[in-house]
Amino acid sequence: MTHGGRGVSGVDGVRGKPLVVVGDVLLDEDVEGDATRLAPDAPVPVVEVAGRRSRPGGAGVAAALAARDGREVVLVAALGGDPASDAVRSMLPPGVRLAELPLDGTLPVKSRVLAGGRPVVRMDRGGGTPGPAGPTVRRALAEAGAILVADYGQGTVAAVRGALAEAARRVPVVWDPHPRGRAPVPSTRLVTPNEREARLFCGAEGGEGDTLRAHSRRGALLAERWGAAAVAVTLGCRGAVLARAHCDDPLYVPLAKEHDGDPCGAGDCFAATAACVLADGGLPPEAVGLATEAAATFVGLGGMASLGAGEGPTVGGEPAAPRAGGDPFALVEAVRAGGGTVVAAGGCFDLLHAGHVQFLQDARRTGDCLIVCVNSDASVRRLKGQGRPFNPAADRIRVLAGLGCVDAVAAFDEDTPEALLRRLRPDVWVKGGDYSVRDLPEAAALREWGGQTLVLPYLDGRSTTELARRAAFRVP
Repeated sequence: MTHGGRGVSGVDGVRGKPLVVVGDVLLDEDVEGDATRLAPDAPVPVVEVAGRRSRPGGAGVAAALAARDGREVVLVAALGGDPASDAVRSMLPPGVRLAELPLDGTLPVKSRVLAGGRPVVRMDRGGGTPGPAGPTVRRALAEAGAILVADYGQGTVAAVRGALAEAARRVPVVWDPHPRGRAPVPSTRLVTPNEREARLFCGAEGGEGDTLRAHSRRGALLAERWGAAAVAVTLGCRGAVLARAHCDDPLYVPLAKEHDGDPCGAGDCFAATAACVLADGGLPPEAVGLATEAAATFVGLGGMASLGAGEGPTVGGEPAAPRAGGDPFALVEAVRAGGGTVVAAGGCFDLLHAGHVQFLQDARRTGDCLIVCVNSDASVRRLKGQGRPFNPAADRIRVLAGLGCVDAVAAFDEDTPEALLRRLRPDVWVKGGDYSVRDLPEAAALREWGGQTLVLPYLDGRSTTELARRAAFRVP
């Protein structure tokens, strides 16, 4: 698993301590084949079996994914003396060290039948009760540099909850919740429910709606309820929303590229990547950004089938080419008439650079069209001073309109685009990650018609001012 910018393995991480994965382990079995006909005695597909595959499931998947970059991982889980438990022990990768709780009963086994790579039916069997934590488990939690919790409600997390609550006060804890599990302990650094789980945990208080605003509101509600630093609501092919309690600045992280495939295990990949980034000293926005791309790539590489295939998922990929556009006001009418989402973004865009392009590509993915609101020459001069802009408005507009992710461009003469936005009335207004929603005067205008202001991640180290300085002084 590649973490991108930091590139720090668990062996050389800033903490120098292992990542501890705590949770319920099970045995996953996949029966794979093709279905080209129905059974003669019932309207069910007949699967011609081509092969079988077994692997550790539940917290075992998260531990295996976290260990793929060479870091030291300790898996705290309940295992017994049954064949399924023995199979899991034998299949864990060399980088995962076990700290076992006793298991009274048998390890759960989850069996899926897949036809053409898609699940047809799932069968569950087995189950047991974890016993008390011994000295090996207590020592592993005390020596953890970071902790990932995968609570499937089978009792492992409940057995060590007190130790987890203490650990959350001193090291980063990522909690991957499940409907049958318990609430995260207070001070958890990041909780990672998917959108269905977030709705379930919020109940009626979370409200309805499938908008980014609705998902971020549920994330903020859960962060407050659980006493967590942040909640990342994962949205599948739409990316993720990072929210905090009592904060109206949600961070939306779109996918650079959508991947088609079996999503089983994507949530484990997301949580494992986020935990690794936090273990290496990263912050939640960075963790969520890298985790979103890693989970999507994991699906694209075959999901669970890729776990034994050598090289792990990496972050990257080019976005799909958006459609072209034209007059901004006509475009707004057409998109809105079709029930689409209108997105607007703004800036000077003088000396267009890679940071601008990344920002605009991400903005375009939040809706069905992107209109760029660009400062006029006089507006740029008032904001940036004499000597700016370097490129006149006509040139800047032409360059922006030539980008595949831009559907239309509109210029404004004022210091802020508020007047233009009131004419366009976009559903979403986006700004780069170095802004706060509460500091943007446009945010108040958006609220007038129920629009949403979002802050998107920006590509660090790219700056028009820095480009101009290097060009002027010929800095290599």
